[in-house]
Amino acid sequence: MAEKSFKYIILGGGVSAGYAAKEFANQGVKPGELAVISKEAVAPYERPALSKGYLFPEGAARLPGFHCCVGSGGEKLLPESYKQKGIELILSTEIVKADLAAKSLVSAAGDVFKYQTLIIATGSTVLRLTDFGVKGADSKNILYLREIDDADQLVEAIKAKKGGKAVVVGGGYIGLELSAALRINNFDVTMVFPEPWCMPRLFTADIAAFYETYYTNKGVKIIKGTVASGFTAQPNGEVKEVQLKDGRTLEADIVIVGVGAKPLTSLFKGQVEEDKGGIKTDAFFKTSVPDVYAVGDVATFPLKMYGDVRRVEHVDHSRKSAEQAVKAIKAAEGGAAVEEYDYLPFFYSRSFDLSWQFYGDNVGDSVLFGDSNPSNPKPRFGAYWVQGGKVVGAFMEGGSGDENKALAKVAKARPSAESLDELVKQGISFAAKI
Repeated sequence: MAEKSFKYIILGGGVSAGYAAKEFANQGVKPGELAVISKEAVAPYERPALSKGYLFPEGAARLPGFHCCVGSGGEKLLPESYKQKGIELILSTEIVKADLAAKSLVSAAGDVFKYQTLIIATGSTVLRLTDFGVKGADSKNILYLREIDDADQLVEAIKAKKGGKAVVVGGGYIGLELSAALRINNFDVTMVFPEPWCMPRLFTADIAAFYETYYTNKGVKIIKGTVASGFTAQPNGEVKEVQLKDGRTLEADIVIVGVGAKPLTSLFKGQVEEDKGGIKTDAFFKTSVPDVYAVGDVATFPLKMYGDVRRVEHVDHSRKSAEQAVKAIKAAEGGAAVEEYDYLPFFYSRSFDLSWQFYGDNVGDSVLFGDSNPSNPKPRFGAYWVQGGKVVGAFMEGGSGDENKALAKVAKARPSAESLDELVKQGISFAAKI
């Protein structure tokens, strides 16, 4: 049983871990001071690539092409880059015990890692249908997507079941992006979700209607208002059929499940203050335990512009929270301080020929503007959310770089809106004037 000591340890191997390591390197970390410990076998990478370019039938994204930190236009940290920067990259290492009081981590192999400062960047894990006791949910070819190993399994299944039938369970990010990827791979795709429309946490009924019709026109069948209640398997253990709660049965060669995720906080239960399902932090991502920080999906942090505390599961926040924590750590060591984290919520997605961005908060009344005809070759439309007479959120499908910057600006500034009708009339030009 080996024991190693570091000044800093980043626990996790996802986006936050990569961006925290990059920021430590920028701040001038000394050789041997920092370790990144990940249960994955590869260096931190940009996770969004897995549901997009990784599944393309031609010109697919592959490592080392999307290691952190290319997602924000930064330097790509290849496995050898960590060594060059004096950072110890400890891969294929699962931590099974964390003792925050003793400042130590223990791996499944029994190795002990001591630290002075810890950054928890453990991210999320997918919710599995087996967690809910769904009958037959352990059949082969019922797949999930979170890590690169999952993506590799999916690629192999797509090759093995070429042109077969796929059922996608879930109508959120993963459901929409993977349904598109499977259609591009010439699968017969059916998407099933319980809500009245897709992406209900963000989309209004009007926005969702565009995407549902667009997907239907592309050949994706959509079944709403029901859930997968069970599965039957072939004699070889591979999934054969999906039973729906409404009594229907769907043939399936592949099932992909995207029904949400939960933050990986179990190592720290009872040791650190939690809130809203995550680890509670301040505006510098410090937790209730001295010298312990939490970033990305696991952090519940003050959202300054709304006077609220939230947990945000998105790559943009994963990158920025990691950088903020490291800047705060290094500043404090020098007796200085950094500004509080002032985050503007940002979400985006790409599928088929579509690309949308959203900034701010989707609360209050909403209005749609522009061309939202899904049959048009280049649809371009948007939406504003208005609460208390102010524009608090903005969305755009098919926007240019300048238009998306205008969306961010308007969501941050929260200008007054005289009337919803006027917003519809002005459309993107309203944001462009701010």
